[in-house]
Amino acid sequence: QRLVVCLEESIYIHNIKDMKLLKTIMDTPPNTTGLCALSINHANSYLAYPGSATSGEIALYDGNTLKTACTIPAHDGPLAALTFNSTGSKLASASEKGTVIRVFSIPGGQKLYEFRRGMKRYVNISSLVFSMDSQFLCASSNTETVHIFKLEHLTDSRPEEPPTWSGYMGKMFQAATNYLPAQVSGMMSQDRAFATVRLNISGQRNICALSTIQKLPRLLVTTSDGHLYIYNLDPQDGGECVLIKNHSLLGSGKMEENKENDLQPPVPQSYAATVARQSTVPSTSTMPGYSEDGGALRGEVIPEHEFATGPVCLDDENEFPPVSI
Repeated sequence: QRLVVCLEESIYIHNIKDMKLLKTIMDTPPNTTGLCALSINHANSYLAYPGSATSGEIALYDGNTLKTACTIPAHDGPLAALTFNSTGSKLASASEKGTVIRVFSIPGGQKLYEFRRGMKRYVNISSLVFSMDSQFLCASSNTETVHIFKLEHLTDSRPEEPPTWSGYMGKMFQAATNYLPAQVSGMMSQDRAFATVRLNISGQRNICALSTIQKLPRLLVTTSDGHLYIYNLDPQDGGECVLIKNHSLLGSGKMEENKENDLQPPVPQSYAATVARQSTVPSTSTMPGYSEDGGALRGEVIPEHEFATGPVCLDDENEFPPVSI
């Protein structure tokens, strides 16, 4: 329903149907990496972007009502990654340190989960993504390890564990957190990764996705050297994910370099100058079915033709995603 253009110090929100500019958010904190996240859900069309250049504050904006929803104090340091789940009801974030990943409820902003990715070193989070059912959250960085966290709360009604030495020490360890400083006890109570993947490379940017292929959960990792790795994820026991397939996305052919005598494209104008020009889109009165607010302000039902088709799902009964011609 919305298209968002994020510049270093401003954000533009367009209507996806006719590209009409609906809102301009000016004087946002310096955002040199263009960090922002937009929910894909029609009803919960929220936008998240850094609310501060020096701290991990998240500004949450409602794309339907075009109003600020809330501000979330997510981290101490500047933000590095933001992502919504498929329904727009949860938001995950990580700071530039990359050691702790937090999940918040939307639009309230309450902290729901807190996961510790690591303690030994700071990393650059390159990919942060939910599974479609919001059961898992995957985080990858410039290290060789990909972490998968499981979003579940342990209830107090669990069956009594057998009186083992490890169970006894676990209870003592949990009781000790009540007498420790808040920072220490908070670190001890953070959940660790449910499953992990050890890549054979380190230092490269990669992007991950959690999908369902052949009715089983899979982890897809694409690296900047042109490879796609598909892993099996055990939804019950987790642990080390098993590599199933490895594809080279580059193939044997090479991209030809541009020749010096090729025609050079015209120099494009800046985005701000482009949206400031007089729009050639016909007026709303000539566009049947158009509603600037998407029918969200007055409780109107949004017609189906206002939206594109649903998201593409990699759920194939017979084969893996088509990665070769």
